[in-house]
Amino acid sequence: MNKVSTTMKTLFLSLLTFMAVAVSGTVSAQKPVKAVISVPNAQDEACKNRIERFMQKEYGVLSSNVNYRKHTVTVSWIPGRTNIENIKTALANLGYDADDVEAEPGAYKRLPKTCQHMTKEEDGGKKGNL
Repeated sequence: MNKVSTTMKTLFLSLLTFMAVAVSGTVSAQKPVKAVISVPNAQDEACKNRIERFMQKEYGVLSSNVNYRKHTVTVSWIPGRTNIENIKTALANLGYDADDVEAEPGAYKRLPKTCQHMTKEEDGGKKGNL
């Protein structure tokens, strides 16, 4: 009986170790992806803070860094949890144009005035008069 008990413990520990290694291997295989997204109406520190705070809450996003002088957001995320299109859509839903995804008009109107830099001619009349 003692030999069976020892064999069961060894088998259990081996199985547990195998599962731990398999799970850690899966997690490490998901290397973060990074992209730079053009955000033309990221104009100042207020826009930067708003975008970075919002992106902290986005599922799968590891980091974001807004460069309002270049009007870009550099985003790092975990594939399988989110993707570039979801991130662009999230930015658009916040009120910012993100590469080829246009800002949601209602959200755009709620942005601070400094982030609503485009005139009617610049935005093709889509966001209304400012």
